[in-house]
Amino acid sequence: MLLPLLIATLTALLPGGHAALPLVINTWPFKNASAAAWSALRSGGSALDAVEEGCARCQAEQCDGTVGYGGSPDESGETTLDAMIIDGDTMQAGAVGDLRRIKDAIGVARAVMEHTEHTLLVGESASVFAENMGFIAEDLTTNRSVNILSQWLKGNCQPNYRKNVFPDPSRSCGPYKPRAAARPSERARHATARSHDTIGMVALDRDGHAAAATSTNGLAHKVPGRVGDSPIVGAGAYADSSAGGAAATGDGDIMMRFLPSFLAVELMRAGADPSAACEAAISRIRRHYSGFFGAIICANTTGHYGAACNKVPGFSQFHYMVSDSESGSPLLKSVDCI
Repeated sequence: MLLPLLIATLTALLPGGHAALPLVINTWPFKNASAAAWSALRSGGSALDAVEEGCARCQAEQCDGTVGYGGSPDESGETTLDAMIIDGDTMQAGAVGDLRRIKDAIGVARAVMEHTEHTLLVGESASVFAENMGFIAEDLTTNRSVNILSQWLKGNCQPNYRKNVFPDPSRSCGPYKPRAAARPSERARHATARSHDTIGMVALDRDGHAAAATSTNGLAHKVPGRVGDSPIVGAGAYADSSAGGAAATGDGDIMMRFLPSFLAVELMRAGADPSAACEAAISRIRRHYSGFFGAIICANTTGHYGAACNKVPGFSQFHYMVSDSESGSPLLKSVDCI
C-alpha cells in the first residue's frame, strides 16, 4: 500500500515545476498579464476568462512593443493583429489574423468562438465582423510605429522577408518581381526577440480545466497579409483538459509548420513530463531549422509545468511567468536553451 503513495510523491518532485493548481503560465516576463489572469482565476473566473484577461492586459500595455497596437508595422507601415483562444473542455476555439483597426484582438477571437461556427477570421472581413460585434474601430498607428517604418525605409528596407525576387531584396525596397530560383534556398532569418514576439498563455483552474490563448502584432516589416503561428490552433497554442496546454513564441513562419503546441500536449497526454514535452517539440523543429528562434511553455493537468527554447546567438535563456497556489503571485522563471 505504501508503494503507490511513494511513487506519487516522487513523481510530484520530478523536474518540470511544482504541482499546484490553479495555475497560470505565460511566455516572457509579462508580469502584469500574469497577474491579471491570476486575479481572474482567484475571483472565480474560468480558465478561459483568465487567458483572455491576461492577453487583454498585454494588449492594453503594448507588452514589449510586440503585442497590441502601435508596434511591428508591416512593409506598408500598418500594424495588424493576430490572436487565438481555445477552451480545453469543449475544444472550441476562435481566432483572428491580419486584424485591422481593432485594438482588442483577443476579445474578437473569443467573439469568433462564441458567435460564429467558424474558428478563424482574417483581414478586412475580420475587422468588419468585430465592428458588428460592437468593437470600436480606431487607428492602431502610434508615433513609435511611424518611427519604426521611417528608420526601416532609410535603411533600404532591411531586414525584409522577400526571396527569389528582383531587384535584390537585400538592398532594395522594391517593388519586386518574381525571379526563378536556380535551386531551393533559404535566406538568413531575421526573426528575433527584438523584431517581434507573442504573449502565449495557459491557465488551469483548481479542477484542471485548461484554456490557452495568444496575442501579437506579428513580425516587424512583414509582407502585408502575413499571418504567423499565433492564431493557428495547435501552432501558437493548444489546450485539452484531458492532458494540459502549451503555447509557443518565436519565428512563427517556421514554427507553424510543426504544430509544436499540439505536439507538446499530445506528448504530455502520453505521459511525458512538461519539460520533456517542451524540449521534444523544440527539437522536432531544430532537426530541420537548426538556427530558428523560438520557445514553448507547457503545463499538464496536475499543475506541473516546464519550458524549452532553441539556443541561437543572443538567445541562450528564455524567461516566462508562473502564478500558482504556492506562489500566490506571478514569479519569473527561466530555462536554459537546448
